[in-house]
Amino acid sequence: MSRHCVETAPDLPCWRPIRALRPAMSAPWWQWVASTDSLTARIVSAGGERPFRVRLLRQGVGFPHPHEALALGMAARRYAWRREVALCVDETPWVVARSVAPLKALRGQCLENLGERSLGSWLFRQPDLVRGPLYATRHAPGFTFPGDASSLWGRRSVFQHGCQHGGLSLLVQEYFLSTMADDLALPSR
Repeated sequence: MSRHCVETAPDLPCWRPIRALRPAMSAPWWQWVASTDSLTARIVSAGGERPFRVRLLRQGVGFPHPHEALALGMAARRYAWRREVALCVDETPWVVARSVAPLKALRGQCLENLGERSLGSWLFRQPDLVRGPLYATRHAPGFTFPGDASSLWGRRSVFQHGCQHGGLSLLVQEYFLSTMADDLALPSR
């Protein structure tokens, strides 16, 4: 059984290696879900002249979901920093994201000060950043977000920063919404 897929718990998202879901994913979606560059930059480009905004939904300290703790290799009842945002084009959420990191590893990273800036604005400026493998799901996000859009695809990976010195492990989960599919005329899968 994968560390990312708990088959015996139907209410938990089942994360599979991205390549395993390739046959079920159309080419346009593959370009979005399998990309490893900055999602923010892709959204800004796809949105054209329309304004882009990161809307901070929630941020704080709490326990991670069990599947998140498992992905980070941490005990489920350890405190973590959690951040949930909506990536919006013209005030319409296209993507919602949830980031989780063990609290003890955050010292000196200043991630809690991002506010309504994208996490990618910090991530992709780190010289020793290593991104782990991508996983994908069709499961809905495990948090509430604005609007009545549904999630079509989700992806996640763990970023490692400064690990040779006990550095940061950061789980980034991004869910592509039906509003984005509608705006870009993407297929339903």
